[in-house]
Order: sequence, then structure tokens, then C-alpha cells
Amino acid sequence: MVSKDQSIGGAIFIICLIIAIFYVVTLFYPDWIVNLGWASSRNAVQFWLIAIPVFIAFIAIMGIGAWIGWTMATTPPPKPIEEITSEIEEEEKKEEAAKEPTEAAETEEKAEEKGKGKTKK
Repeated sequence: MVSKDQSIGGAIFIICLIIAIFYVVTLFYPDWIVNLGWASSRNAVQFWLIAIPVFIAFIAIMGIGAWIGWTMATTPPPKPIEEITSEIEEEEKKEEAAKEPTEAAETEEKAEEKGKGKTKK
């Protein structure tokens, strides 16, 4: 059984293939289209077959460039590496300081357990 994504992909493939064939045939044999009455002249058909994709590609590239520029303009600069390393060092010191009291409490608990064990005997 074919999944929904595969069927959509197949439809996109077929549509793109038909458009590509129509484009190539019309570009190299514009008389076929002119004779059907869709266009006024052979030169006009060839011009628009080139002009429309070039226009779309140009607008797409300019849109991508504008998006990159907007992203760069609105994104705050990153922190300097010195600031990041100092923050990491401070966090490590805090973690070590937090661990030290717990280690002392564990040794006290062990000492108490040893003392209780001796009194029970």
C-alpha cells in the first residue's frame, strides 16, 4: 500500500514532468503553441518562457538574501568567549562548594553508624 506522502510525491513528480516537457517543447517549437491561438507570436512565446522563470528565480534569490539580512540585523551578537569561560568556571566552583558540605555530612553519618554499631554489641 502506498502512503499519503508517497502518493503526494508521485503527483508532484508527474506534474513537474508534464510542465518540464511542455516548457521544453514550447521553447524549441513555439509554433505549436502559436498555432493553437494561445499567443500572438513566436517571439513573444519564447520571450515569456525565458522571462518568467528568470523573474521567479531572481525574486526567490532576493527574498533569501533579504531574509538572511533581516536575521543578521535582528539577532543579538553572541557573548565573548572570555565571558562564557568565566561563567563556566563560576558554575564549577559553585558545584564544588555545594558538594563539599554533603561529603562532610556523609563522613559524619558513617562515623555515627560505626558508633551505633559498637554500642549495640
